[in-house]
Amino acid sequence: MKRGNSFTRREGVIFDIGGEGRKGYALPDLDVPPCDWYREGAEPFRDDIDGFPRVSEAEVVRHFTRLSKMNYGIDDGLYPLGSCSMKYNPKINEELARDERFCGVHPLQPESTVQGCLQLQWELEEFLKEITGLAGFTLQPAAGAQGELTGLLIIRALQRQRGDNRPVVLIPDSAHGTNPASVRLSGYRAEEIPSDAKGCIDLERLRRRMDRDVAALMLTNPNTLGIFEEQIEAICQVVHEKGGLVYCDGANLNALVGVARPGDMGIDLLHVNLHKTFSTPHGGGGPGAGPLGVVEELLPFLPFPRVIRDGERYLWEENRPNAVGRVHGFFGNFGILLRAYAYILSNGPAGLRAVAEGAVLNANYLRALLEKDFHIPYEARSLHEVVFSDQKQESAGVRTIDIAKRLMDHGFHPPTIYFPLIVRGAMMVEPTETETIQELDAFAAALQLIAAEVRESPELVRTAPHTTPVGRLDEVAAARHPIFRWRGPE
Repeated sequence: MKRGNSFTRREGVIFDIGGEGRKGYALPDLDVPPCDWYREGAEPFRDDIDGFPRVSEAEVVRHFTRLSKMNYGIDDGLYPLGSCSMKYNPKINEELARDERFCGVHPLQPESTVQGCLQLQWELEEFLKEITGLAGFTLQPAAGAQGELTGLLIIRALQRQRGDNRPVVLIPDSAHGTNPASVRLSGYRAEEIPSDAKGCIDLERLRRRMDRDVAALMLTNPNTLGIFEEQIEAICQVVHEKGGLVYCDGANLNALVGVARPGDMGIDLLHVNLHKTFSTPHGGGGPGAGPLGVVEELLPFLPFPRVIRDGERYLWEENRPNAVGRVHGFFGNFGILLRAYAYILSNGPAGLRAVAEGAVLNANYLRALLEKDFHIPYEARSLHEVVFSDQKQESAGVRTIDIAKRLMDHGFHPPTIYFPLIVRGAMMVEPTETETIQELDAFAAALQLIAAEVRESPELVRTAPHTTPVGRLDEVAAARHPIFRWRGPE
């Protein structure tokens, strides 16, 4: 099944349109003397841009409208990026976030005038505590990676208090790239723990490596292969017996929400990607929020300030002598917190469980449709996402990047590719719970058709895309010789 896309016309830059004398506005003549607001003799245009465009209002509007139609977003259709949980965002969340009683608040207003905002944050923390089984949260981190960094700083603060300066954090070989980066930024040294034949942490290797120099183990559960770490309790026990802590990357909480709680498994710290699990649209660098939850022992180290409840009042708790400091100004990314709050309230406990069940069902439905055409590297049943590889296509000279480019010709955004790194030619697909069976069927049909094209006319796939404004780019040259300034028409 092939469906159309909007990539039908190549749009140039605004410098290529317009002409002399054109304006985007027309005002009547002044009936007062003009104000000389620019330097004498200068045109009221920036003189550091050669050939500054003169365009009419219609030209400007049409140019940017055409550019917007070249984008692809979650409102267009399935956005199958694995580990990103690119689910549809209910528009009621946006309406609430734009309510002037929230968006008009100034962060320096007195506490007495922002009681509603403080109450929302306090209640959101209570929701997250119940969902994860942890003792308390900070809502400050602006993304999952900042939640990781905050958690590792808390681990370091605890160990300094104990007089126990451990240098190593263990990370599975399937981990997100932010994990080792956060480890390095927090002053630790990352060491890799290999996966076993099932795609999970090799428990015996972990037992042999775990020692008094290891501060923590960072893991994701379900992991980036979409596989649940079935020995999670034993893993946590091994780490705890040697005095270490277990940090869980909460990027894949969408598979567990309402079903299982990481805190009950033995997890000590967990960040929650509100923009993933609780449906704020994200991508292209933001927006995001990564609240960090911790066990009781670690509560004193959470960043300041925290919202506390004093009878019927809500207050900022500033006096936190053991806190690791502040990781975000004022209320954090409050608009994202508000959207997550609305999403949790609108779904309730039963609805959140249905979220996880729907996400797991959709991923396994796609797996069943595509497992004959694409190689699946691990036999373990998938949860919210499934990882394929290009093993069945490589004999025809077709690789993962080719399949991803060809999907664009069929009107779909490509999935995450070449990740996790332990799968050669990986394609990681996460449909989330918001997709209908018709959308999943259309996506699977497109991939099945591409698999057939590989068998019959592989060159068609190797040279894709064919219907987009820009064809196959030389990505190596772009990385090695980037152009940061427009050079003008050739």
